Amino acid sequence: MHYTPAKATQKPFLRIAVAAFLLLNVLSSGFAQENTIPELKSGLKTVKTDTAKVTILNKIAHIFRESNSDSTLFYAKKAAALAQKNGDHYGLAIACINIGNANIISSNYAEALKNFEQAKALFTDLLTHPAATAVTQNQIRNGLARSYGSCGIVYSEQNDYSNALQHYFKALKMYQETGEKKSISKVYNNIGIIYKVLEENNKALTYLSKAYALQTEMGEESAPVTLMNIGTIYFKQKKDKQALQYYNTAMSLFEKTNNNRGKALLFNNLGEFYCSHQSYAKALDFYNKAMVLYTELDNKMGTASVQYNIGTLYLEQKDLSKALSYTSASLMTAREINMLAQVKSSEKQLSDIYALQQDYKNALSHYKEYVAAKDSIDNKENTKKLLRVELNAEFQKKEALQKIEMEKKEAVLVEQNKSHKLFTLFSVIGTLLLLGLIFVTYNRLQIKRRLTLQKEVAEYEQKALHLQMNPHFVFNCLGSISSFIVQNGTDSAIKYLSKFSKLMRLTLEYSKGSLIPIDKEIDSLQNYLELEQLRFNKKFDFAITTSPLIEDDMALPPLLIQPFVENAILHGLVPKQGSGKIEISFNVENNQLVCSITDDGIGISKSKAMKENSVTAHKSMALEITKKRLEMMEATTSQSAHVSISDFLDENKEPYGTRVVIYLPIQYTSDTKIRI
Repeated sequence: MHYTPAKATQKPFLRIAVAAFLLLNVLSSGFAQENTIPELKSGLKTVKTDTAKVTILNKIAHIFRESNSDSTLFYAKKAAALAQKNGDHYGLAIACINIGNANIISSNYAEALKNFEQAKALFTDLLTHPAATAVTQNQIRNGLARSYGSCGIVYSEQNDYSNALQHYFKALKMYQETGEKKSISKVYNNIGIIYKVLEENNKALTYLSKAYALQTEMGEESAPVTLMNIGTIYFKQKKDKQALQYYNTAMSLFEKTNNNRGKALLFNNLGEFYCSHQSYAKALDFYNKAMVLYTELDNKMGTASVQYNIGTLYLEQKDLSKALSYTSASLMTAREINMLAQVKSSEKQLSDIYALQQDYKNALSHYKEYVAAKDSIDNKENTKKLLRVELNAEFQKKEALQKIEMEKKEAVLVEQNKSHKLFTLFSVIGTLLLLGLIFVTYNRLQIKRRLTLQKEVAEYEQKALHLQMNPHFVFNCLGSISSFIVQNGTDSAIKYLSKFSKLMRLTLEYSKGSLIPIDKEIDSLQNYLELEQLRFNKKFDFAITTSPLIEDDMALPPLLIQPFVENAILHGLVPKQGSGKIEISFNVENNQLVCSITDDGIGISKSKAMKENSVTAHKSMALEITKKRLEMMEATTSQSAHVSISDFLDENKEPYGTRVVIYLPIQYTSDTKIRI
């Protein structure tokens, strides 16, 4: 039996290292560790004010976060109790963050999220109603940003990367407002790490590069770790020249620091790099260097990873004896610290080695252990998913309650202000009372008008949804896919069925919200156009482009672009002799989001003439509804939202295509999240 050893595609230690670095980056942004714990405890006995005691207790809790979560929790709770007793909301908010950090380390994510949400509420209240304290507005904003960043950690640990990114972007904007460069670099790094995990490598490189630029400017010791992460992305993209360049630069920077943990990870990465190029001597040298450092640090996770990698190296060289020795050592170390991901990989590799040695009894035994470890990991992931659902439900419930409470407070304040104004106006002159009543009446009419507009928007969006997914379109697509199965085989048909399913899912999912990210709209258009290509036998080509000015969290209303694209296909390209092309572009011009749809079909004027002569001519309800939605959007946002449609004309004034340009106000996905 011929056997080729599979290269390890899963790096369990790498994922853990990324998570640890992610955690460290955000949790360490809050206090400058200028004092040692003994100095702070000594100062605790001499300070006189309770506010100063709360500050010192929070500092002690923060320092303990890396070594003793129980001590962090103990001092943070003492700070919280004292702050609450004295009405020190700022100190209480910092204590809540420290308690949340301790709960994260203990994997108690539900409680951690509650702590961070309480901190957010306290910081928000301090911004709305500033107290007469020595705390500045920037400190409060930085605290609120830190709360959002800490929530991002919880969602990251639960693999809820969408929520994590939303919270990181909110934190980033606040830090940018206060000019907190060190925190900005950390958030850039964390966003980059999430994009790296999601395998959106270009976005990951963008944010990691931004983080490195700020780290270099401030001379931070974390800069070589960022370079190493960038190198790892290039290595994953098989851009070996760039990967080695970043690894070497990181190495030179590590030599100037005492970060042996980061240096060990770099040696391990370099070992994998040279092993992939079959430079086994160099790879083994770097693995051994990593092993020495991990042993000095008593880092068993790193040791297990390096032992496994050395076992893989010998397996690729067909040295089964050494491969068995190192892989067995890796399994023993991983089991000692209950590192399930590494246990799974080591058990699988041991099964492969014994199979090559024709020791099928041991091969089967280790394969069973591999399956057991895999099932255990899957069960943990399922538990995480369930917990994530519970966290989201609880979070949304709390947000709704907070919103109701805030609305009640605002309503009370509004009513109190109105009563005071009316009393003052009545005591001065009766005519001013009349003006006040007119103002109140006008205000109520405005509220009624706004509610009416919102209701109309919801109705038109629902109509647009039904137009998008009408039975005629569904049956046509299914019929085309059925023909494709007969003509081209099931594999290609399954691919297109998948796209059709994804289009329906995206349409139904995002039609419920008021805004969706631009990249999700592009995914929907991509799937729709590919299905229409199938339906009309590739009668047209298409291209979708975005400007670099488009930001990651820019958004637009759902189901807005597709009716214009459908119109271009059905009334522009289908009647045309020969093939055609549709081009869709997204850009930012004059502080507006601009979407352009162009085709080289028969032109709108000729299409109208054909429809007038057609017995089956009908008015395009989809375009009418879309135009009405734009009017509603313009009314509710007080910003311009309109569409222009024109033909391309040749020298003889004959149309040879149509251009549709939609102008929208710039909006962000985070805008909708804040209103939940």
